[in-house]
Amino acid sequence: MTQNSRHSSPVEHGFPHLETVRAAITALFRRLSPDGIRAYDTSFAPADAAFGADEDLHLGAHRVASAMVRALRLPDARMVVAFRPMRDAASVELAAGPEYFVEVSDRFRTHRRDLAAALAHEVTHVLLHRLGLGFPTTAENEILTDTAAAYLGAGWLLLDAYREDALTHQKLGYLTPEEFGYVLARRAGLFGEDPSTWFTSPQAYEAYVRGRALAERERRRAPLAAAGPQARRRYAKARRTGALPADGSAYRFEPDGAGPGLRVNFPCPVCGQRLRVAVRGPLRARCGLCRTVLECDT
Repeated sequence: MTQNSRHSSPVEHGFPHLETVRAAITALFRRLSPDGIRAYDTSFAPADAAFGADEDLHLGAHRVASAMVRALRLPDARMVVAFRPMRDAASVELAAGPEYFVEVSDRFRTHRRDLAAALAHEVTHVLLHRLGLGFPTTAENEILTDTAAAYLGAGWLLLDAYREDALTHQKLGYLTPEEFGYVLARRAGLFGEDPSTWFTSPQAYEAYVRGRALAERERRRAPLAAAGPQARRRYAKARRTGALPADGSAYRFEPDGAGPGLRVNFPCPVCGQRLRVAVRGPLRARCGLCRTVLECDT
């Protein structure tokens, strides 16, 4: 896992990996099932990430790693944590298990508040390895790992490790701070939790707010009934003309194979699976992947 510091490039912001992030959430639902996703309804506890003032470094590291294993539902995995000088924040050796060797940067000997964040990414690598879930490229796999960590309740620590001021900056992981906020907001919408109370970094909270704003806009996109007046007008025009919406909206119209009318194709706001429903006014649509019932006005 990469880390930024005083001597590296500025922290990237915005949503440059958004399509891969969305695909990662859909892939998690497909691999784990809706019930499997909902088994991760409890996020990693802030108390489990904290180090006591006099706590032994190695004992504390293994305590945090064991807590992360439990949080990510890998009870038969054991993490052996070692410290060494290294450019990256941490790395893990992916083997058959049940024992996995995690190496973390020596900087965490003194910056212990972020050790749990580094372990969150590496233990999620182990989870995805065991699930056989991966994307074609290394870069996409790292985005998948960060997304999975955040969506399954451990990755808020990675966002909280983001700090920036006039002299220094630090960010762990491969998602931008806003992308972490977006994934956490998607999770919060599913489980009804508020991760903002856990952040110790003001910059992390601000990034979460920006990511949450995007997630909230997606929950109000046409043809969902919660769409606002402007979105409804754009939708009605696109439906009338058959043209693709110029604002980048995610819905598309296509012929209804069962009759002369149209169907609208749009992503589920929970899991991202695309739904196809008849264009016939108010209706309820049930997502076949995550089983969410959506109020729509097509």
